[in-house]
Amino acid sequence: MLLFLGGEALVRGAVSLASRLGVSKLVISLTVVALGTSAPELVVALQAALEGAPGVAVGNVVGSNIANVLLILGVAAMITPIVTQPSAIARDGVAMVLASVVFIALAWVGEFRAWSGAVLLILLIGYFGLRYWGDRRDGAAAREHAREVDGMVTDHLSLPLAALVTVAGLAILVVGADLLVDGAVAVARAYGVSEAVIGLTLVAFGTSLPELATCAVAAWRNHPDVALGNVLGSNMFNLLGVMGAVALVTPVGVPEQIIHFDVWIMLAVSVLVLPLLMTGRRLGRVEALALTLLYLGYVAVQFLGVEGLVVPSAA
Repeated sequence: MLLFLGGEALVRGAVSLASRLGVSKLVISLTVVALGTSAPELVVALQAALEGAPGVAVGNVVGSNIANVLLILGVAAMITPIVTQPSAIARDGVAMVLASVVFIALAWVGEFRAWSGAVLLILLIGYFGLRYWGDRRDGAAAREHAREVDGMVTDHLSLPLAALVTVAGLAILVVGADLLVDGAVAVARAYGVSEAVIGLTLVAFGTSLPELATCAVAAWRNHPDVALGNVLGSNMFNLLGVMGAVALVTPVGVPEQIIHFDVWIMLAVSVLVLPLLMTGRRLGRVEALALTLLYLGYVAVQFLGVEGLVVPSAA
């Protein structure tokens, strides 16, 4: 709950603050909103890495991306079937797959370090740049970004009050992240479950709740394309922004299970949705139910154990 409240306050405060400062709505939508909605993943991953729980940190990023595609997109499509727009959405889908490949290549080294963090952040900046120039030329996309920002700007907030709400939201996020990480580590130790499994499931689900709420509301209001855009944008920022920022602050080791199993599941589910994105096919309730069941199966495998599916590296 603290992560949800803190993330909501941070996003609305930061959007209002940027609007008061005269930042264009397109830039606010592509950066402030995108960064703000993934703030729970960022704060939790950083907190976990600093507390010596790399399984929680990396598992949170990988597990959140899997949950976004299978669970959140599934829930949104069950509420309102999604008809994709290949020209814009396919671009982001391909970018998500390419970002996943780069993430896996860097994870294969066994540890995210400062140089790999810099690589990820540079790619994120490049992605935002391409999105900006592409959407600036697309009148429909620019109008959609403007509507998104208008819906988040709180008119009665003055500049100092917007700054205060932003800082308060960040503070609540930090407290919530600290409680979540401490609780996750305690659960792992009490029940003999690895920190990686807890990070991939419980922590990832907890940090994905803001995206789940946002996408469910968008679908309920008959804007399923917004839900799809939120999922793709969140996954891109998780891979490039969250892991990049954390690696710049402190090295993060990658658990063997995640290297040999979970990152490949993440890549597989990212590739899974590409045909739907690129052909403009309808993501209906049958497909949505299949995605949701796949996620439940993935969680079940985590708690039943994946040892037999993981090939240990040579000593």
